[in-house]
This record gives sequence, C-alpha cells and structure tokens, in this order.
Amino acid sequence: MSKLRELTEIIDRFIARLEKPIAFISLIAVLLHLVEKFIFPEQFSSIYFLSNDYDLLLVLLICGLPLVLKLFLKVLELEFGSDLLAAISIVTSYFLGEYLAGVLVVLMLSGGAVLEAYAVKSASSVLNALANRMPSVAQKKDSTGLKEVPISEIQIDDLLVVFPHALCPVDGTVVEGHGSMDESYLTGEPYQVSKAPGTTVLSGSVNGESALTIKCVKIASDSRYSKIMKVMRDSEQHKPRIRRLGDQLGAWYTPIALILAIGTWIFTGDSVRFLSVLVVATPCPLLIAIPVAIISSISLAARVGIIIKDPAILEKISTCSVAIFDKTGTLTYGKPKLTEIILADGASNTTSQDEILSLAASVERYSKHPLSSSILEEAALRKLSIKDAKEVMELPGNGLKALVEGKRIHITSRKKYLKDYPNLENTLPEVASGMECFIIIDDKFAAVLRFRDEPRADGIEFIKHLKPNHDIHRVMLVSGDRESEVKYLADYIGISEVFYGQSPEQKLELVRKETLKAGTIFLGDGINDAPALTAATVGIAFGNNTEITGEAADAVILDSSLGKVDILFHISKRLRIILLQSAVGGMALSIIGMAVASAGYLPPVTGAILQEVIDIFAVLNALRASVPPKNLSDF
Repeated sequence: MSKLRELTEIIDRFIARLEKPIAFISLIAVLLHLVEKFIFPEQFSSIYFLSNDYDLLLVLLICGLPLVLKLFLKVLELEFGSDLLAAISIVTSYFLGEYLAGVLVVLMLSGGAVLEAYAVKSASSVLNALANRMPSVAQKKDSTGLKEVPISEIQIDDLLVVFPHALCPVDGTVVEGHGSMDESYLTGEPYQVSKAPGTTVLSGSVNGESALTIKCVKIASDSRYSKIMKVMRDSEQHKPRIRRLGDQLGAWYTPIALILAIGTWIFTGDSVRFLSVLVVATPCPLLIAIPVAIISSISLAARVGIIIKDPAILEKISTCSVAIFDKTGTLTYGKPKLTEIILADGASNTTSQDEILSLAASVERYSKHPLSSSILEEAALRKLSIKDAKEVMELPGNGLKALVEGKRIHITSRKKYLKDYPNLENTLPEVASGMECFIIIDDKFAAVLRFRDEPRADGIEFIKHLKPNHDIHRVMLVSGDRESEVKYLADYIGISEVFYGQSPEQKLELVRKETLKAGTIFLGDGINDAPALTAATVGIAFGNNTEITGEAADAVILDSSLGKVDILFHISKRLRIILLQSAVGGMALSIIGMAVASAGYLPPVTGAILQEVIDIFAVLNALRASVPPKNLSDF
C-alpha cells in the first residue's frame, strides 16, 4: 500500500503541473465546438473529423485520462472521495458518445483546480507582502571596501553596512555607529529602538537616520524575518484538519448522487439521464470552496496582525472550553512601571536617586529587556539627562554592562549578584513583591530598582467575556512568578484557579493534564511558555518576541492585544459559517439539479454548464472570508 501511495503522490504532482494546460485545452475545445455548431455550422459540416465530434473525443482522451487515472489510484487506496463522481462522469460520457459533456467535466475539474490556485494566491496577498518586502542583496564590508552581494551569500561574522532607511538583511550585532531602528513590523512595538556598538539588530527592521555597521550572527535563512516567513509559508501549505469537512460531507453526498443516478437509469432505462445526473452531481463546490475559504481566513487574520501557523485551529478553537493564561505580557502589559528606588546605605537622597537613574537609563536605552522601557520612562518623567554609553554588552543571564562617563555600570538580577558576591546577602534590601534589578557601579552595589507589571486595562472585561460569548467555562492563570505577584493579578482580574512558581516543565505537565480532560487554549509570550503552547489544543503566542515561542504556537498575535484574541475567535466562527454556506449550499443546488436531470429536463451539456455556474458562486462566497466584515469582534 505504501508503494501505491508513493505512486499516487508522484502522479498527483505530475498532474498538478498539467492542470493549467488541461483546463486551457478543454476550454478551447468547448469554444471551438460552439463555434462549429452555432456560428459556422455549414462551413464545418463538411469536415468529417469535426462534424463527428472526434476533436472532442481526442481532447477527452488526452485531458481526461490523467484525471481519471489519478482518481482511480485513490479508489485503489480505498479513498472514495466526492471527486469519484467526476471520474465516473468522464468514463460514462466516453461510452455514451457524449463527448462535449465529458470535456465539460474535465474543464470543471481542471478549471476548478486552477481557479483554486488563483483564489488562494489572491487571498494570500497580505502574506506574500512580507516576502516582497525583504531585500535580496546586502552591502558587505571588507578590506577592499563595500560591495553588493546576494543575501544568500552572507556568512556568520561578515561585516555589513545598513544604510539609513534601509532594511536590515540579517540578525546581527552593531559594531560601529549610533542610531535607531524601527522593529514594529516584527515585534508590534510601536517605537524606535536605540542602537549602539554591542546591541543586537533584527532582520527586517527599518534603519533610522544613521548608517550602522553590523556583524552577522545568523545567516539569512536562520534570521528572525526568515522565521516569520517560514511560519507564513507553512500556514499556506499545511493541509488543515478542517479540510476533512469536505470528506465528511462527501461521505453522504457521493452515495446519494450515485443512488439517484443509478436509480434514474434503472427506472427510465435512459443512460443519458444517468450521465446528466452525474455531471450535475460533480461536487466542485465541495472540492474548491473549502480550501479557498480557509486561505481567505488566514489572509484576513494576517491583515489584522494575527499569523495563523496551523489552519486546523480555525476548527479547534470552537471546541475549547478551558483558557490557560501566562501572566506577563498576556494579562499584563509586559511593561512594568518603576515604583521604588532603594539606594545602598549611605546614599539616601533625591539627588543620588536621580544620578543612579540617569546612569541606568543611559545604559538601558540600548537594551530590549522588559524593564528597560520602564527605566527610560521614569527618567524622562524626571527630565534626567541621558549620557553616551560605550562598550555596551548584554549577554543572556549576565545582565547589561556598559561604560558611562568613565564608570562601569552593571545592571543585573539579585540572583546573579549574590552568585558573584554571596557574602553580601545580609547587606541588601529584603525581597519584596514585584520585580527588581540591581545597579552595580564600579563593582559596588549602588541601588535596587523595583517594578510592578500593570494589569491590562481590558483584562477584567475580557475574562468576563469568555464564558457567555465563547463557551469558555474555566479560566486558569499559570505563571513562574512569585505567589504574591500572581495572586495580586488573579484577584484583580477575577481568576480563581491560580498556579504560581511554575517551571516550564510544570507548565507543560499542567497543560497536558488539562488537555486530556477538555480542549485548551494556552496564551503566553515567553520562551518558558513554548512547551505549554505546543501541548495545548490551541497555542497562541503574544508579540512574537522570541523565535522559540513563535515556532511553538499555532497562532501569533503580533501586537499582544486581548482584542485580537477575540477577533481570532470570530474569524474561526465566521469561517465555519461561510464554509458551510459554500459547500452545503453548492451541494443543495446540485441536488436540485440532479432531480431535474433525473426527470429528463436537463441534458448532460446543460447540466455541466449549470454546475460551472454553481462552482463560481460557491468560490465567490468562499472568498468573502478574506473581506473584513463591519464588525469582527463583540469585545
């Protein structure tokens, strides 16, 4: 059976390349036949080959055989899909001499496939915009100067120059120059990120006013922008589970059509009526409308900042009854506010606080750490000066280091500081709720900055909204933060099921346990959320702040908005409605046509034309899924 499947896949790929020419040849044959019969009948009547429809027979054999072979191999694999009706129609038209009807069925099948490809391409235009945006060349710097090279030839450690307002071609580190970059296209954050030697840059970012020299740390195919493009390509190429709806509908539609066609033949003795019923029954709305509606919904989601990685979630969301939230960045803004500055003993006055904050802000403007923006905002609020920083270095787990006005500034965590200076624990301020960072100046503890992450303003209403509007019966809060912080947020938002101090492994186990009981939706934005995102029925990542989280999730909300989650729910619901309208509506019209054909009022050729009209309406309705409605959310 495996060898047969391999053969089927090979033939499928081969015939897929032929569908466009088959559709073209079939269309030309039908048009020429109409010209022969209705415009110049006398001129063509003397041509034996044409007058006896041998031209249509030739087209039917050449174009129909590949399609029949493809469907026949499916039957050998015991796949009795709704397209089996089309194959029977083609074979029957040959034996009954109804060549025009047979060619029309071939045109329906091949033309439907071409129409689907075009519709999918049209619906996916928003996704393709990302691919067209990325540069194909970069400016490489070496001992001989600058030279333009294809982006595919860039290697790790190559030096590149990013000109003002140009797109950064790869992920890298700034080695020369000061400026800023707009990373909103990748992260959803609507502000410029300052850049200086030692800071990181992301592929796809738009450079500001100053040229920057960067060192490549990831080749183009591994860079952030390429990862996002891979997600989008996967979402287009992924055969979604929801497409099985066509098989489910075809499971009862195909037998009905065959019974009606065979019954008509038995009771009337008219084999032509048998063919007429089969031609009208050809389920192109079922074969075409469903994938078009799915890709259209993916496109609509992309327009509003939602990247659908796995289209199957458009079906799964409606089956979920449990919502599990990470804390930071989902139900909070992920942008803590500076609430307190505690200086080291011997320096407890406002001037010293401002001086410490000014030094910290001078370094933090080059960082993407969640606490950096809070420090910068407080410094701006106090109207403090921002000084030049040199030798900026930010290594994972080691904090942020820089040289400011001759002082060595190190911003790190309590855990890291105590690891380096374990004997100084008793001299430090006590641990409190919230977040904190330590300021070390010239290797001496100077101050601790304390922060609290603000709950989202719409968080309370969103949680209340889930049960009555989306049938979410349980809401859970799962976080790696301390008990005080997690319970504070849970009480504020209105969540009773709370789990705090959870490691990634514990989160994973909890989500797996809950998913065995009911469909789950997990929402998170950190690397430690990636395992849980994968284990949930539907994993939704906020902000695409890390490659790992984006890869693990089924959908990515680019701007970290709870409102966008509600929109995702409604896109799913709307897809189901449009999909059923197109598929079921098209089949209902086909069944009416079959009844008329069985009564003898619809000959094969007219039936084929009627079916084409039904196909067009079904596909046009499916394309509605890509058009934003007036209201896409009720939140």
